[in-house]
Amino acid sequence: MTTAFLILLLPLVSALAILLGVKRNPGASALVSVGSAGLCFLLALPLLGADNDAAGSFTWLAVGGLRLEIGLEVGGLARGMLLVVTLVGLLVHVFSMGYMRDDEAKARYFAGLSLFMFSMTGIVLADNLAMMFIFWELVGVSSYLLIGHWFQKNSAAEASKKAFLVNRIGDFGFMIGILLLWGSLGTVNFGEMAGRLSEGGYDATLMNWAMVCIFCGAVGKSAQVPLHVWLPDAMEGPTPVSALIHAATMVAAGVFMLAKMAFVIAVAPTAAGVVQHVGALTALLAALLATQQADIKKILAYSTLSQLGYMVMAVGFAGAQHGGAAVGEVAANSGFFHLYTHAFFKALLFLGSGAIIYACHHEQDIWKMGGLRRSMPATAATFLIGTAALAGLPPLSGFWSKDSVLALAWDNNPLLFAVGAFTAFLTAFYMTRLCVVVFFGEPRGGGARGAKEVAPVMLAPLYVLAAGAVVAGFPFAYGWFIGGGGAGIAHPHGGKALFLTILIGLALAGIAAGYLLYRDREEEPFPLKALADKLYIDEAYLVVVRVFQDAVAYVAKSVDQLLIDGLLVRGSARLAAGVGGLLRGMQVGNLQGYAFLFGLGVVFVIYIITTAVR
Repeated sequence: MTTAFLILLLPLVSALAILLGVKRNPGASALVSVGSAGLCFLLALPLLGADNDAAGSFTWLAVGGLRLEIGLEVGGLARGMLLVVTLVGLLVHVFSMGYMRDDEAKARYFAGLSLFMFSMTGIVLADNLAMMFIFWELVGVSSYLLIGHWFQKNSAAEASKKAFLVNRIGDFGFMIGILLLWGSLGTVNFGEMAGRLSEGGYDATLMNWAMVCIFCGAVGKSAQVPLHVWLPDAMEGPTPVSALIHAATMVAAGVFMLAKMAFVIAVAPTAAGVVQHVGALTALLAALLATQQADIKKILAYSTLSQLGYMVMAVGFAGAQHGGAAVGEVAANSGFFHLYTHAFFKALLFLGSGAIIYACHHEQDIWKMGGLRRSMPATAATFLIGTAALAGLPPLSGFWSKDSVLALAWDNNPLLFAVGAFTAFLTAFYMTRLCVVVFFGEPRGGGARGAKEVAPVMLAPLYVLAAGAVVAGFPFAYGWFIGGGGAGIAHPHGGKALFLTILIGLALAGIAAGYLLYRDREEEPFPLKALADKLYIDEAYLVVVRVFQDAVAYVAKSVDQLLIDGLLVRGSARLAAGVGGLLRGMQVGNLQGYAFLFGLGVVFVIYIITTAVR
């Protein structure tokens, strides 16, 4: 068995061991899960520099011309994603030991984390779309279990169902796209598909439709407009779950899948345009909504949505034409580069928010916090590092990766560059707002007044992630999976000084605006109800559901009760009962009655015969 298969199977073994063996011992369950995550990380380290991409395969299903394999490969962007999943997964496991220390369902929680790790590594290591889709669905199941961990709360139970159902919409399109590619190319293996497209002879229209359908999967999993509504509600799960699922891994799976499919996007310009504009719209919309949220986790959730929009837009430029050829792999590398750096600073921010919530006795409203830089100096320092990286301040990692994403728009689409640049300003603004309200001023709630620094087991992951947020943007930290010492990502081809001046200026302007407008404030000074209520998009969905689902249900109920049940089923039963009742009345056991009926029958037969003779 190869090392890659061990990395894949270890979390599954951990989940089974917890559920079937040690679930009655929460401490042992946590140690099994954390140990599994640690082993996966240690086993992954040698693979990060391996030369051989293939890691073995075996046939899972063969029917006619359809042959599906469980095959693993560790190459290219998968190396970076494997590091993200195993490292961030391990740090979240360690943080959870402190955060979930007193949770009654601790064993179930850690079993869910192990199942999620199994599902996510399956996506990363898959060498074909069919296998990726299997683990894609397992990630959906895992997220359902983890988001709804505190299912006793109605809001958590509803959030888990919402996430599961919304993702099924996108996954239905993903499945159709896989079938279209298989029907057109005769394979779903990534390497084989790329080879056949390079040979030409494909149907360009079909490739566009297939890529749009494949993109539907990313729209659901990476929470792009219009299927973005599940991600903010998913913050009902434990905060470490938010860091693992909704900052570094699960939602990044859609971007990773698109990056793997960049060779299809490169030959599908119409689909590429759809990807670009959906990503840009998501980035802008989510940033606007983040400016008015009061829940610390929802601010970070919308921030994640916005940054995912950047990544999707960047990968969409793989189909843009530059210099007579598609941008292709460079766009995929740039989008994934931002995914890679984002995993560090956003996981840092989510775990930092978890430390804040834990210290404030599970208070999540930023307007009931304040002054925490004095009582939680280590958490505040790491959180501010993550904020600076997200805002795009040099030389932190977010600056370099956001630079690469916006460089694509600068060279290929000025309108989308303007959208991305304005979103960068909003990002710096709403994150400064969060930091000023939470860490500065005086405590505004009982939880903030009694807050104190969290335990070392929760601080250690913050230190590691803060280091990653600082160095992940330098070539030595990412060149090993992108190649070329950073030459494989996008850089502005012209006006670089102007470009960098604009980006740094927007970040500083956003920070200044956030500080000046929110320092010493006790409540939201500029309430915008439409943004605070998420532009009523959730309410619009409820109307759509009521109109379509409820109307269809009413028609179906009416047809069932009146036609099927009333006329066909019960009607035929009533007819049989009526005829039976009539005939039963003739079977009374009276000899005179039988004689009368016999005579009546004879008369009827004579009548028929005489009529026929005439």
